[in-house]
Amino acid sequence: MADTARRPEPRYGTRPTMKDVAARAGVGLKTVSRVVNGEQGVTPDTERRVQEAIDALGFRRNDSARVLRKGRTASIGLVLEDLADPFYGPLNRAVEEVARAHGALLINGSSAEDPDREQELALALCARRVDGLIVIPAGCDHRYLEPEIKAGVATVFVDRPAGRIDADAVLSDSFGGARSGTAHLIAHGHRRIGFVGDLPRIHTASERLRGYRTAMAEAELAIDDAWVSLGTTAPDRVREAVTAMLAAPEPVTAIFAGNNRVTVTAVRVLAAHHRPVALVGFDDIELADLLDPGVTVIAQDAAALGRTAAERLFHRLDGAADAPSRVVLPTRLIARGSGEIPPPADG
Repeated sequence: MADTARRPEPRYGTRPTMKDVAARAGVGLKTVSRVVNGEQGVTPDTERRVQEAIDALGFRRNDSARVLRKGRTASIGLVLEDLADPFYGPLNRAVEEVARAHGALLINGSSAEDPDREQELALALCARRVDGLIVIPAGCDHRYLEPEIKAGVATVFVDRPAGRIDADAVLSDSFGGARSGTAHLIAHGHRRIGFVGDLPRIHTASERLRGYRTAMAEAELAIDDAWVSLGTTAPDRVREAVTAMLAAPEPVTAIFAGNNRVTVTAVRVLAAHHRPVALVGFDDIELADLLDPGVTVIAQDAAALGRTAAERLFHRLDGAADAPSRVVLPTRLIARGSGEIPPPADG
């Protein structure tokens, strides 16, 4: 039996220390520190022995001591709209994976699209001394974060840019995606296309509306005011908007849905409609490919958004001082059938 196995274990009720790990592994304290902190300069065999000692003793890094020594908490905060929204699940997971790779803990909270709640959450996270913040904005004025950023809290905005401050942002191409989705409907013969979107103060909603209007203008198609409806994504509101567009004297023959929640309600309304209506949604939805017809969507890569934002955040935490940047990730059209339905012969 190896000599290290005969070394005494820490007394019951005490917390194992790096000294205990070093004694069990037969290495120096600095070597244990390098392994624990992911530093270079340790051979694979030595790293294995240290890790085995860590596992055997149940050692856990003392982050409180690291805070006092380095002024860092090894934690970051994520403020998003609603963790229950399918779009934010992959984004949250991607941020968490990057944080874990950097030895940091992720703490998140949902703003419920309320600017006051966003500010409350962001400042509460700062009060708990997170090293950095990733924010999906609900509000349009982020000057309240200026003192925190000056104090060293790295901050990156994702999905939507910051309001009234200059900060890093990672976005999807909402304008280009909506433009291509609308153009897709036009290419399949539609001339009366409705747009149902989110609240107009939200950056993504206004960009998608701009993309829709641009595609219609490029095709020299006039837009009736009754074809555009912005507001909350509550099912009752969306149902009313879609129903009104379909019941007009000259009803729309196609609908562009501004996000996944709008798309879900639109699918339900169109399923009960007496004639086929084309549909393209922004954001993919679960089981979209199993419906009949499948739902054609403009898909974002939510995981790429989260991963890119988190990598940018740790780039800042590593000391990067370059000017704030805006990264725009592409979207892609997935044709499944609903967006390829032609207009009626009499329409």
